[in-house]
Amino acid sequence: MKFKTIPVIIGTLSCVLVGSAAFAAVSTFAGPHEDGTAVTSIGMRVTPTGQQTSLGDLPLNSAISPDGKRLAVTNNGQGTQSLQLVDLADHEVDQTISYKSPESLYMGLAWSPDGTKLYASAAANSKIRTYGYSGGKLAEGAPIQLPTTTPAGKAVNLFPAGLAITPDGKRLVVADQLADAVSVVDLATGNVSTTPAGHRPLSVAVSPDGTTAFVTNQGASDISAVDITGAEPKVSRTVTVGLHPNKSVLSKDGHTLYVANGDDDTVSVVDTAAGTSANISVAPEKGAPVGTNPTGLALDEAGHRLFVSNSGNNDVAVVDLAQKAVAGVVPVGWYPSSLAFSDGTLHVTNAKGLGAGPNNGPGHPNPESTAPAAENQYSGSMIFGTLSSFSVPEGGQLQKATEQVKNNNRPDTAGGNIIPRQPGQESPIKHVIYVVKENRTYDQVLGSLGKGNGDPSLNLFGDESAPNMRALSKKFTTIDNFYADAEVSANGWNWVASANSNPYAEQMWPANYSGRKAPYPSEGNAPEIAAQQPDNTYVWQRLAKAGVSFRNYGFYVSNNAGTFNAADPVLDAQTDHNYHGYDLNCPDSAGSFAPLKPGCGTPRIEEWANDFQSQVTSGTVPTVQFVRLPNDHTQATRVGAPRQRLMSRTTTTRSASWWTPCPTLPPGRTPPSSSRRMTLRTARTMWMRTAPWRWPSAPTPRQGKSIRPSTARRQWSVPSASLPASVR
Repeated sequence: MKFKTIPVIIGTLSCVLVGSAAFAAVSTFAGPHEDGTAVTSIGMRVTPTGQQTSLGDLPLNSAISPDGKRLAVTNNGQGTQSLQLVDLADHEVDQTISYKSPESLYMGLAWSPDGTKLYASAAANSKIRTYGYSGGKLAEGAPIQLPTTTPAGKAVNLFPAGLAITPDGKRLVVADQLADAVSVVDLATGNVSTTPAGHRPLSVAVSPDGTTAFVTNQGASDISAVDITGAEPKVSRTVTVGLHPNKSVLSKDGHTLYVANGDDDTVSVVDTAAGTSANISVAPEKGAPVGTNPTGLALDEAGHRLFVSNSGNNDVAVVDLAQKAVAGVVPVGWYPSSLAFSDGTLHVTNAKGLGAGPNNGPGHPNPESTAPAAENQYSGSMIFGTLSSFSVPEGGQLQKATEQVKNNNRPDTAGGNIIPRQPGQESPIKHVIYVVKENRTYDQVLGSLGKGNGDPSLNLFGDESAPNMRALSKKFTTIDNFYADAEVSANGWNWVASANSNPYAEQMWPANYSGRKAPYPSEGNAPEIAAQQPDNTYVWQRLAKAGVSFRNYGFYVSNNAGTFNAADPVLDAQTDHNYHGYDLNCPDSAGSFAPLKPGCGTPRIEEWANDFQSQVTSGTVPTVQFVRLPNDHTQATRVGAPRQRLMSRTTTTRSASWWTPCPTLPPGRTPPSSSRRMTLRTARTMWMRTAPWRWPSAPTPRQGKSIRPSTARRQWSVPSASLPASVR
């Protein structure tokens, strides 16, 4: 097929799950560093404060024992989940109780008032685990089984999340997250009574008099006040708070409830008697895009300061409650998830700790290897959390800590590139084609390229497997210091489409990926997945609002018979309904492999090319195009599936397939001979230009939270003399 020539600049600006350049010099690489710091995959530095303790896979919640000696931690990752006890005197893990799928834990933790028992939610198993506590150790007892059917006999998945126990120790209140309900357990009899609540209830706090449970509804913008005095619980009031509330904490007198609003970067201050609320911003600056993602809360013993775990910024905000404002922030580990305060010390669980670094175990990232693989070599379970314990700084020390956080999160400000850094700035870019592929590392595809920081021994697919990618990499440039922004596709696609993966997605995907009965927290149109308000969450919604034209090929579509539609009407209106969505049984390009099922229709690249040609002919090429090419995902060695080397073919048309994948180490840094690169997904973009173009007034990509175009451009800029004359 012939195409009208459109001048282009070829380069890779993203790596999916969306990637970003390491944001300092090329000597900066993602992962843990020897000095106890780290760099995240989106280029943020991690410099945790205080004493550090290694934990398990994705610690999401913690609770201090009534005697103040132990901290219970629930690790809720994709692999082995576990309950741990940390000795707060020496900061050592004293005990770990492990659960392999389908056995589970989740976010709920509650100590009995007398400290002799601990309760933990087992979401996938519809039960509450019970433990006796004596001599500094836990002993698991008989669980409390929750209903698995409704009174009418219909199957129900309560998926118990947050827990709270009444002050008299007689009743346990449970947030049934996937059933939109709240249950109350009589701990003497084991009887369970359940009532409907808000959408996706997550955490519970019980009033000091034991009459009311306050439940945050993570899938909405409200909390439910539940009367638990009668035989059946009953919602007595609903109070509006911020978007997607996470954990909450009550003042000692029960008059004030503080709620962390994960997707509008505020804390709601609720008057529990009046049912009114006001918000305190915890965003780094006024007008900052959403992405601070507050999740956990704790009060100091005097009730004068509120501590907030800002998961998206890797810090803890210190809120002066008298001033109703943030006094400063303290750097902690990657993705702080819960807080506990006792005896002047704040304990912070960091869900992702210091990251993982290279995947250097046997057999990875080669799926054909017969070497045994350790559980933590899977990208979804290779990151372990940490605990940061410290005395909260005040005055000048707090301001010093605040400056450290600013330096950690501040993006590279280098200029001199064609990509607009701020809304309204001009750029010669006129057309953007955002091509997303996934599941490949740099070395798997380009390890033997001969340029860039590649390792030929890890080149899984061979020189013939990526002809277009290799030709462009050799002729133009290779980007080899980009990283994946997320562990798996579920939260990665949220980064791709909205430059953030919100707390719901981060908390839910591990259970989904490990067979623990959770939904897939991405794509679709569920309100709890959207990282911001429904009308400005996704990049296409921002484009539509700004009047910027776009066209969709395969993003967020369902594969219906003969047509492919997006649930979001804004996206669907600009979708090519003949372009096949994610389905590895259907080829990306003709001639790569025969369809493995009927109904595949025109191969994806050919469908895009036909549609694009019609736009060129009519002069209606949109400003932005979204193109999904899923076959890089591959099906490993599944019987009947095409081998990886059969999934590519040479393309001579100029506009069909230009991309360059991403790595895990920077140029000039030689990995050890045993090194294995992270097995994380990759994506690419290609930028086409002919005339000046401006970003819409409110772009979705967030400085510091998504692609850093300026840094990316600085690293891959090509002298104009090396480009064809038609491109310069």
